[in-house]
Amino acid sequence: MRRILIANRGEIALRVIRACRDEGIEAIAIYADADRDALFVRAADEAHALGGDKPADTYLSASKILAIAARTRADAIHPGYGFLSERADFAQAVLDAGLIWIGPDPAVIDALGDKIEARRIAESVGAPLVAGSSGPVTGPEALDFAREHGLPMAIKAAHGGGGRGMKVAWRLEEVEELFDSATREAVSAFGRGECFVEQFLNRPRHIEAQVLADRHGTVKVLGTRDCSLQRRNQKLVEEAPAPFLSPEQTQRILESARDICAKAGYSGAGTVEFLLSENGTLSFLEVNTRLQVEHPVTEETTGIDLVRAMIRVATGARLADDSTPAPRGHSIEFRINAEDPARGFLPTPGPITLWDAPSGPGVRMDSGVATGGIVAANFDSMMAKLIVTGSTRDEAISRAARALAEFCVEGVASVIPFHRAVLKQPDFRADDDGFRVHTRWIETDFAETLAQEMALHPRVTPAQSPSLLRVAIEIDGKRHELGLPQGLLSALPTGDVAAPAAGSAVDANSVTAPVAGTLTLWQVENGAEVAQGDVIAVIEAMKMETRIEAPKAGRIEQVAEAGATVGFDAVIARII
Repeated sequence: MRRILIANRGEIALRVIRACRDEGIEAIAIYADADRDALFVRAADEAHALGGDKPADTYLSASKILAIAARTRADAIHPGYGFLSERADFAQAVLDAGLIWIGPDPAVIDALGDKIEARRIAESVGAPLVAGSSGPVTGPEALDFAREHGLPMAIKAAHGGGGRGMKVAWRLEEVEELFDSATREAVSAFGRGECFVEQFLNRPRHIEAQVLADRHGTVKVLGTRDCSLQRRNQKLVEEAPAPFLSPEQTQRILESARDICAKAGYSGAGTVEFLLSENGTLSFLEVNTRLQVEHPVTEETTGIDLVRAMIRVATGARLADDSTPAPRGHSIEFRINAEDPARGFLPTPGPITLWDAPSGPGVRMDSGVATGGIVAANFDSMMAKLIVTGSTRDEAISRAARALAEFCVEGVASVIPFHRAVLKQPDFRADDDGFRVHTRWIETDFAETLAQEMALHPRVTPAQSPSLLRVAIEIDGKRHELGLPQGLLSALPTGDVAAPAAGSAVDANSVTAPVAGTLTLWQVENGAEVAQGDVIAVIEAMKMETRIEAPKAGRIEQVAEAGATVGFDAVIARII
């Protein structure tokens, strides 16, 4: 293997580039227009444009990616996480093109990526499970399940992961609406909208096991992680090893993870996830058939480079053994997202005017941005990951407090103030041996403190990132396409830059967009009477849906059309 094409972007693309360098392999990057000046593009040995700015036209376009792989004579493709990383059809297309797929076999992705089939495999090896539907369901069928088994109930994309396309229903009247929302998110993120349902354990911890397996039948479980600190089913803080588990719970998790992956014929890096309730009930959740965002905490506590291991396994290398290594100290990862905690973690795409990252003993920074960069509205809000390691959990927390105090980001909002606040909380620190964090802790136990301590970020309206002006040229008789930022050459037509949705100045009757994104749909008809608090519209930004509520009662006059791109604070409707 001499040349690897990385079918991803941001910090994970840069992470894979660095692993390629360590292996002596050339790294080929691909990029959307908005990423043309990103760190990963500049770090790669080669970088090739996908042409476009939307996920569907770029990092989800299998045909474009495979065409670039052929043109650049790549030997293999590493998918990173998200996008096409868990698409069995893409993995098979890579193999059919004569390339090496750095990941599990397509049939394994298909089986474990189908959350329903994954449940069947887990059940067959005796892994713990809560009640769930036997296959994909419709909205009315989800409602029937809720009536039979009770609430809360999880609605989950059958072919998704990472919290995308997952909703938790707490009231019967919201089941069908949340089912529709989960379906839309699943289609947007994964290209398929099938969803299933299962019982949701109230106030559970999210525990997972990191697996590494070769193509010769050896499955090695590298330990546990706790990923309970979440919002909107998206992880914010992860740590390894998972603290405050009994030896019996740890052993059950490790054995179940090994048995599930062995049964499925797994190879490469993957993660088996579980929920652990307050009363000790353990239930299998899903298998992520890819590298996880939180893989660095396992690397730090085991000394194993998971990305290099994936590359070697893909070429047929054998693992030395199947033992679980004893953890070396404790590691905590903080996702640094461009989101405003004081506004319900709303994404804040736009320019980064200052990026001053911490360093020092025990500090690792996996970043995809730098000062002067842009957080694009069409992609994920994560800018970087801060990983802090100490000999004990207490030392890791102390070092993390120091590192977060040093960290300064300006321009976009960030979740750094949230992380600083979390580290002070007795529930997280467990100073009295009472670790009380669970997957809804942010929205429940921490909500009042969060509201009091988080200051509103001085929002900026994101600078538009103009589309490239593409011009066909010939060099030595061969046609090439030249991409230039619009307006760079005054002699060339600059075109129009998309503006936020129309609407006059904001007044007391205005309904404004709390985030820049796409107005996916209206939940009410134009001219309808609405009550204060009614959900009237949905905006999708950075692959997540934000529901817009009526600020007061009255008759709605829609200003923006469904499908329109809207800027932050753009007027989308009036209520009179």
